[in-house]
Amino acid sequence: MSNSKRNRWLTILVMAVGVLAFVGFSIVLPFSGAFQQGQRSTSSATPSPSPSGSPADLEAQAKGYELVLQREPENQTALRGLVETRIKQGKIEAVLDPIQKLADLNPDQPDYTILLAQTKQRLGDREAAAELYRGILAKAPGNMNALKGLSDLMIEQQRPEAAVGLLQDTIKTADEANKVQPGSIDVASVQLLLGEVYARQQRFDEALAVYDQASQANKEDFRPILGKALLLRTQGKNDEAKSLFASAAALAPAQFKDQINKIAEATPTPSPSPSNSPAASPAPEAPAPAASPEASPAPETQP
Repeated sequence: MSNSKRNRWLTILVMAVGVLAFVGFSIVLPFSGAFQQGQRSTSSATPSPSPSGSPADLEAQAKGYELVLQREPENQTALRGLVETRIKQGKIEAVLDPIQKLADLNPDQPDYTILLAQTKQRLGDREAAAELYRGILAKAPGNMNALKGLSDLMIEQQRPEAAVGLLQDTIKTADEANKVQPGSIDVASVQLLLGEVYARQQRFDEALAVYDQASQANKEDFRPILGKALLLRTQGKNDEAKSLFASAAALAPAQFKDQINKIAEATPTPSPSPSNSPAASPAPEAPAPAASPEASPAPETQP
């Protein structure tokens, strides 16, 4: 696998930075918090950190985790460490088994299952990936990571209308779902994801309409304003976009203002794509996973 392809996949897996923070969801590797706890409680399961991160050092570190797993097949500290190391190496096939084990051991932590689905999707097993996403959504219909993963998969399969239908149905059922379990579906975040899907299909009017609906529902939410600004800029409407960027920055919490201003100053792109929608702006190339299952995207992370 080339470095560019590996980094692209890492970006997909570690979307806890950049504009994704604004949307309120991110597919994260659910390791670091538990990993640190495991290091304190099970030092034998953690080989010495690689000082240089060279291929030889990473392979030695992976072998160390594998030796631990030969003795303790369910040692989650070693499983997490092995996954992180194999991802750094770009050995995607070698990630599948330990992620499957972690998902099996943690059925109540959907991030592991989402990562498993992403891995299967990356390896070409789209049906298995879709089944995993749908399994999560059957229990938690508002899980944004699963909605993002499944809608992306549908688009990858050249089924954009299915992706639109998935998100529209989620919005339609949100009131009822939130009566049963308050806050289970964040309608605004689903609308932003729907706007992204429309933008990727160059259905600009529909994307703008969705952003406007979300903004009208909550005039204090800066995210749909930011989404609209990004979309207008990709259409060459820079003056309108500039005004909206300023409005989004004014409404945003303090920790996001600098990010929005940097986005506003970036060179406009010629046409909308997953990289310029507010629900899928790529993270910088990330050297390692750095988010726990409970953690929201770190506001202080630079875009």
